[in-house]
Amino acid sequence: MKYVWPPVIAALHERQKKIADGLDAASRAARDLELAQDKVGQQLREAKAQAAEIIEQAKKRGTQIVDEALETARVEADRVKAQAQAEIEQELNGVKDALRAQLGSLAVNGAEKILGATIDQNAHAELVNKLAAEI
Repeated sequence: MKYVWPPVIAALHERQKKIADGLDAASRAARDLELAQDKVGQQLREAKAQAAEIIEQAKKRGTQIVDEALETARVEADRVKAQAQAEIEQELNGVKDALRAQLGSLAVNGAEKILGATIDQNAHAELVNKLAAEI
C-alpha cells in the first residue's frame, strides 16, 4: 500500500488542482462576462443619449427652418402689401387728377352755359388749375 497510495494521492491532488483551476477560470469568465455586459450596457445608454440628442437637435433645426420660412414669408407679404399699397395710391392719385380735370371742365362748361358766353382756352386752363388746386 505504501506504493499504491502515493500515485493515488498525487492523482487526487492533480485532479483537485484541475478542478480548482477550472473553478477559477469559470469565476474569471463570469466576471469578464459581467464586465462585458456592464460595458455593453454603458455603450447602449451612451448611444441612446446620443440618439436623443440628435433627435432634439433635429427638432430644433426643424423648428428653426419653419421659423425662418415664416419670417421670409412675412417679409415677402409685407413687401407685396407695400407695393400694392403704393400702386393703389398711385392709381388713386391718377383718378383724383382725372376727376379734378373733368370737374374743372364741367364747371367751365356749366359757367359758359350760365353766362351764355365762351371762355378762351387760356382762361379756361387757368380756371381749371385753380379749381384743381382748391380741390
